[in-house]
Amino acid sequence: MAHAHQPSMFDLDERATLGPLAGVVNRHPLTRGAWVDHVPGWVHGSEQILDVLLEQVDWRAERREMYEREVDVPRLLRWYGPDEALPHPVLDQARTALSDFYAAELGEPFVSAGMCLYRDGRDSVAWHGDTIGRGRHTDTMVAIVSFGEPRPLLLRPRGGGEPSVRFPLGHGDLVVMGGSCQRTWEHCIPKTSRHVGPRVSVQFRPVNVA
Repeated sequence: MAHAHQPSMFDLDERATLGPLAGVVNRHPLTRGAWVDHVPGWVHGSEQILDVLLEQVDWRAERREMYEREVDVPRLLRWYGPDEALPHPVLDQARTALSDFYAAELGEPFVSAGMCLYRDGRDSVAWHGDTIGRGRHTDTMVAIVSFGEPRPLLLRPRGGGEPSVRFPLGHGDLVVMGGSCQRTWEHCIPKTSRHVGPRVSVQFRPVNVA
């Protein structure tokens, strides 16, 4: 399934590579034991990967029950299990690099890779925490690498209130939500009326975290 997009002028390196993590990760402590790490532009040449993700991934539309009726999920999805080859070798390298860097804190590797395609500003994800599985009761991490048009990731304490943390993510940016973040905070990608191109979010998770 092909998804046309206008190439960005921000990251046109001829070859996709990873930048360093040591010494460049910026940690943002939150409340109640939660934190978020941020590395802008971690993946160099991210447009090369975006092209592959848009053209070669077998994206799937899903429908879910909401308010006693079935509705379309406002984004396309693809989930890769631990034994599936990822669509670009730099994504495998990214998962390994993240597992190595966070080994002391996480105590286990990142194994799965969930992917979301936000086709335009109408696609979104509502406020939620990744609390299916161990994230409901155990500190864990979810690492997200974004490709394409930046979209804001908003975070707020669980229970409501105004968003208090915002990261515009795209063009190879990395964000890692850790500690109690999935239990005590929520995050979302809101809709926008602005004209925006496609964005792909790649979420690396440990086993039994979704």
